[in-house]
Amino acid sequence: MNWNTLTRQVHRWLSIVFTVTVVANFVAMGFGEPPMWVVYSPLLPLFLLLSSGLYLFALPYARRSGQRTGG
Repeated sequence: MNWNTLTRQVHRWLSIVFTVTVVANFVAMGFGEPPMWVVYSPLLPLFLLLSSGLYLFALPYARRSGQRTGG
């Protein structure tokens, strides 16, 4: 398994984790004031999604510029 495939799979699983934490946040808000760790729990997967998403976004452009030859 190469680096790009691994990054895509991690990105997909992170999106599931992020969605679950957001849903848990809304459920907790339905029961009153949620604890702070519940409120801030989506931030870690969101940051990791941002990092992997930017990498995956830039990947085709990096490949394209790497294939060009000067001239």
